[in-house]
Amino acid sequence: MMISNIAIRFVRRSMTVCLATLALLTLTHCATPVAQQQQRLGSTRERELTVGTVQREIRKGMAGADVIQALGSPNIVTKDADGRETWVWDKIATEATRSESSSGVFLILGGVSNRESSASITQRTLTVVIKFKNDLVDDFSYHASKF
Repeated sequence: MMISNIAIRFVRRSMTVCLATLALLTLTHCATPVAQQQQRLGSTRERELTVGTVQREIRKGMAGADVIQALGSPNIVTKDADGRETWVWDKIATEATRSESSSGVFLILGGVSNRESSASITQRTLTVVIKFKNDLVDDFSYHASKF
């Protein structure tokens, strides 16, 4: 009788530990620090610089302040011998997607599991070049790619 009470207590403790560990792993695996990731990515305007934004917002004759309002600060600013400025936005984004599925049967001391995962990585680039004459947009061009 004494051995069976010890065995029952051991099984109960083992099950409690297993369930607590499983609950902790489930919570930590499912929780994603989205807010922290968004902070590392920079401002919303910088993340949303697209060809559509350039086509919709930029016009010849615009003032530089209006361009900055629409696109944010440029990455590169150059000035030629005649004093004309060229502003360049060069953005590169890498998007990684991972999906994972697992199933399994776990007993107190062992188990069987099956885990499948897949991942894909996509890179996008956008380069915007705006040339100014007399502090107004004289010409602009852009190039976008995705691979």
